Amino acid sequence: MIRINLLPHREMRREKRKREFTLSAALAGAVGAGIVFAGGMVIDQMIENQNQRNAMIKDANKKLDDEIAEIKDLKEQIDSLKARQKAVEDLQSDRTIPVHLFDEMVRLMPEGVFLQRLVQQGMTVTMAGYAQSNERVAELYQNLADRSDWLHKPQLIESKEVALKEDPNSQAKRTGPQEVRRVYEFNLNVAIRNGANQPTDLQRQASGSSAPLAAAGAAR
Repeated sequence: MIRINLLPHREMRREKRKREFTLSAALAGAVGAGIVFAGGMVIDQMIENQNQRNAMIKDANKKLDDEIAEIKDLKEQIDSLKARQKAVEDLQSDRTIPVHLFDEMVRLMPEGVFLQRLVQQGMTVTMAGYAQSNERVAELYQNLADRSDWLHKPQLIESKEVALKEDPNSQAKRTGPQEVRRVYEFNLNVAIRNGANQPTDLQRQASGSSAPLAAAGAAR
C-alpha cells in the first residue's frame, strides 16, 4: 500500500528550526547575560578593592603630611633655639670685646699718636685722631695689621696734614696766644677678629712673656 503524506511537512520543519533557533538564541543570550553579569561583578569588586587601596593610600599620605608638619615645626623650634643660643654666645663674646679693644689700643698705639674718636659698629672699629707725622700713622697701621691679636685688616680712609691750634691730647683751655702746630689728621677702619681666631689667655701670656726674650736676643 502506498502512503501519501498530505500534511505541510516543509512548514513544520521550518517551524521546528525556528523554535530551535529561538531556543538557542535565548540560551546564548542567557549565557551572555550571565557572563556580563559575572564580569560586572568582578569589575565592581576590583573597583571596590582599588577604592579601598586608594583610601588606605590617602590615609597614609595624610599621616605623612601630619608627620612632616610636626617635623617642620620641630625644625623651626630647633632653629629658633639655635638662633637664641648663638645670640647668647655672641652677647657673651661681645661683652669682652671693649676690654680687649682698649687693651689693644694701649699696646699698639705709637708715641705721638692721639685718638679723638673710637667707635665700634658690629665687627668694625672706626678710629680718628692726630699724629705728629705720617710715619706715625703708618706705624699704627702696621701694628694693627701685624701685631694685634683681636684686630686685623686695617683700612686707611684718610691721612692729611692740618694746622692744629691746640694740643689734641689736652683738655685744659690755654690762656694767651695759641701755638699753631702742623699735624696729620687720620681716619681708619679695622675689623675685629672672629672669636674662633682670637688667642686664649694662656697663648697671649706666652706670647707676651716671649716678646721680651726675643727683644733681648735681638739686642745681643
